[in-house]
Amino acid sequence: MSNVAEGAPAPDFELATAEGPLKLADFKGKTLVLYFYPKDDTTGCTREAQDFTALAPQFAKAGVTVVGVSKDSLAKHDKFAKKYDLNVRLGSDPEGEVIQRYGSWVQKTLYGREYMGIDRSTFLIKDGVIKRIWRKVKVADHAQKVLEAASAA
Repeated sequence: MSNVAEGAPAPDFELATAEGPLKLADFKGKTLVLYFYPKDDTTGCTREAQDFTALAPQFAKAGVTVVGVSKDSLAKHDKFAKKYDLNVRLGSDPEGEVIQRYGSWVQKTLYGREYMGIDRSTFLIKDGVIKRIWRKVKVADHAQKVLEAASAA
């Protein structure tokens, strides 16, 4: 796991999105919210994407781009976005390289069974520096809290 911490440089990345490749360098001098979520079209992940979509105009007004990342394919992302009329960019990281770079590939436990999975986590990045990290995110009110922090950054 890399040294991911508030105040540290954000790990570099390149992700496939429906709008084309997306790189950290694309956000030089800008603010980015990068959020990692386990899987398209599941209850919590859908709610989180809908919450970020609902606040998209306020994020845009604050000059902030929101990008959700999971291991799902672009085809699954496209279906997910259309089904729920989502207005956030969705990045595909099928190998989990970016997810690992951000320390969001973690050991989890479900019904006593341990497995590796994506930690629902969010990173507020301004001009290539991590300003704020949320780990083990609870979906309720999360997008609003991120918006408030991003507007203040």
